[in-house]
Amino acid sequence: MTDLCSHTPMMRQYLTIKAEFPNILIFYRMGDFYELFFDDAKKASDLLDISLTARGKTGGNAIPMAGVPYHAVENYLAKLVSLGESVAICEQIGDPATSKGPVERKVVRVITPGTVSDEALLTDRQDNLIVAIIDNQSTKAKSSDPAFGLAYLDMASGRFVLTEPQTEEQLQAELQRLSPAELLYSESMRNFSLIEQRKGLRRRPEWEFDFDTAVKLLNTQFGTKELTGFGVDDKPLGLAAAGCLFQYVKDTQRTALPHIRAIISESANTGVVLDAATRRNLELTQNLQGGFDNTLAAILDKSSTPVGSRLLKRWLHFPLRDLTVLHNRQNTISDIIEADLISSIQPLLKGLGDIERIISRIALGSARPRDFARLRFALQQLPSLQNELQGEQQQSPQSESTTSYLKTLAQQSLPMPELQHLLEQAIVENPPVLIRDGGVIAPGYHQELDVLRDLSDGATEFLAQLEQREKERTGIHSLKVGYNKVHGFFIEMSRTAAVDVPDDYIRRQTLKNNERFITEELKQHEEKVLSAQSKFLALEKTLYQELFDKVLPDLEQLQTLSQAIAELDVLTTFAERALTLNYVKPTLVKEPGININAGRHVVVEQMTTDAFIANPVLLTEQRKMLIITGPNMGGKSTYMRQTALIVLLAHIGCYVPASSATIGLVDRIFTRIGASDDLASGRSTFMVEMTETANILHNATDKSLVLLDEIGRGTSTYDGLSLAWACAEMLALKTKAFTLFATHYFEMTLLADQIENLANVHLDAVEHDDNIVFMHAVQEGAASKSFGLQVAQLAGVPKMVIKRAKQRLSELEQQQAPTILTATPIQSDAFEQLNLATQEHPALTTLIDTDVNDLSPRQALELLFKLKEQL
Repeated sequence: MTDLCSHTPMMRQYLTIKAEFPNILIFYRMGDFYELFFDDAKKASDLLDISLTARGKTGGNAIPMAGVPYHAVENYLAKLVSLGESVAICEQIGDPATSKGPVERKVVRVITPGTVSDEALLTDRQDNLIVAIIDNQSTKAKSSDPAFGLAYLDMASGRFVLTEPQTEEQLQAELQRLSPAELLYSESMRNFSLIEQRKGLRRRPEWEFDFDTAVKLLNTQFGTKELTGFGVDDKPLGLAAAGCLFQYVKDTQRTALPHIRAIISESANTGVVLDAATRRNLELTQNLQGGFDNTLAAILDKSSTPVGSRLLKRWLHFPLRDLTVLHNRQNTISDIIEADLISSIQPLLKGLGDIERIISRIALGSARPRDFARLRFALQQLPSLQNELQGEQQQSPQSESTTSYLKTLAQQSLPMPELQHLLEQAIVENPPVLIRDGGVIAPGYHQELDVLRDLSDGATEFLAQLEQREKERTGIHSLKVGYNKVHGFFIEMSRTAAVDVPDDYIRRQTLKNNERFITEELKQHEEKVLSAQSKFLALEKTLYQELFDKVLPDLEQLQTLSQAIAELDVLTTFAERALTLNYVKPTLVKEPGININAGRHVVVEQMTTDAFIANPVLLTEQRKMLIITGPNMGGKSTYMRQTALIVLLAHIGCYVPASSATIGLVDRIFTRIGASDDLASGRSTFMVEMTETANILHNATDKSLVLLDEIGRGTSTYDGLSLAWACAEMLALKTKAFTLFATHYFEMTLLADQIENLANVHLDAVEHDDNIVFMHAVQEGAASKSFGLQVAQLAGVPKMVIKRAKQRLSELEQQQAPTILTATPIQSDAFEQLNLATQEHPALTTLIDTDVNDLSPRQALELLFKLKEQL
């Protein structure tokens, strides 16, 4: 530590605290401001756009200083957190009246991007996660162990999960799914390049990932002797990551964490695996431009509550393969639709607010008065919600098995009358924002507080009696007893009436037309009132803190309630979407295969102003691969994506945009659609394409759905065609995955004659006078042509280029196999000649339309004279 002798006492205190948090901004409370000093001040000045000043000198040097008012601190904290910064809140905990030297201060909380729970610092419809990862460099790891351990925590809900990605590709997929606000990693991690582009990176020492320490820490938190009951004891790497994460959270929150009651093990085997490229290409919650518009979530998410919205997005990123769970979801949607519950349930759900995050703030002791008021209002809605759900169960024509899951949700969201009564008795109807403002605890809740409240409010009955008594004593009928915060209590009258006041009246203030006095009796009352105000605020704060302890026993039931409300909200939203958007209930089966009739793209059909052309998809054991041909802009990519999205929706229990659908369970969905250079890693478009293709070929199985678009287009024609051909052969003959393979290599359509489980389909277009109309309808068989030149013309390619392209196309089509290598190279000045050709001169038209190879010497001479005459 730096020598502190040359610094002032206050700076010594600050620097001692700062030494504990060298890489974190210190918000140091001084009166009505949080101040920052030295490098923290300079950094905050830049990040928050606040003034950088100086506060005297210490050690002979000026002290850089910046500050923010305490009452507006949340706005500044939100900005810092969004920028990935962490902040230590250092409060005054000593009494200024009794302190000798600087008031005692300490850091009461460290706010980091991944551990925030404050309402103002969070996006209400997105999870905010902190993740910890470690690779299998651990001394206890075996060669057969997974490559990584990963744990993640949602501080705002207490959801604590671990998993063990087997490969780098799986790790990237997990990080893409979780999108952590903060990422802890071991300093000994071998391949840092895997995560270096991530935000919120925090390097942690290797010893924090110790397995034995992690087990002890978690057993202490959960009150258990072993972790077998959580199903995680066979995951040493995941537990090591969980131990580091939990210790970090304890260190930053500096309080008990009662809402973290369990740890869950997630396995890729329970869900449909989506790699990072697939999540990106399907635009589940984020579009390709990085925004949230025109995504699958944007269309589906009409949730009534923030907790429901967050759960819906988690389901989208983790589709399931458990038929029991999926059938429960489907049947619940059916029950909600058949009982016409949407219009009655959704308004009630909206009144429930964000129960999940309110509960977590209560557990952390950081809830504000309005959090308790919102929880009270939510509990008041439960009886009405229960009536709707119970009424449905009594009237439902469904069998007991089909209504059981809705019944389960109803049981988990039962009213909590005792807690509701407590909050109704304890908190005023419209509480202030902060407890320090007073007036939070309701009248009648605590007798002593009521007495102090009456005194602090001035005991109006006493003042009324005093006023009446003084009027009678003095004979001054205009006399009034008043109060303000500046001058306290006073007796007021006109200046003319003040001439005859009794001798015991002491003048307090002279106004323009009035005089104010005080008496000994009124002064004693004032002292009693001021003392009562201080006692009132202190007692109210004590009662408020006790309220946290009174709610904690109900924490487990409240968390169960929150989860049930979230699921009910999502399933009601799915029901509403099904009715509004004309979705149908898909039939889910164990047998592999995909049969979709009149399928539609979830997003595109909402964006287009024209009628969306629905198309079928049939993939069976005898028809595992479709080679899709057709023009650019014809709809091949839309057709492929809509198939993947329909399959994904079926695997989250949602209805799907089709007239009917039978979906067999798939283990993975792969997409190789579109490409761009990865300049940061020095990879070309073709390299990115081949890397993603290699991942598919290595990991796809006969139960996977694979979408491949334009494989091989980033290299030479023969190389690209050869690669596309070989990839298709492997997927069809060896992997036997369900595959949609879009291509412009028409030679690929010949595979249908060679491989029995492969078929051709195409999207057609109609050409008329060099114009093209896209039909967007999928038909059996191969396309007749690609219409590439017509699309190029629509795109505005110069006519000279189109003319030259048609000329070369004619030459290439006369050869036995298309190749650019044997074509006559075009000279640079030929474009000028083609420019003349676009003017349609008769001589040029004659020359272009004549095949000189078919002319005899005499005919060639005659042509020459004819051209000269035309010119």
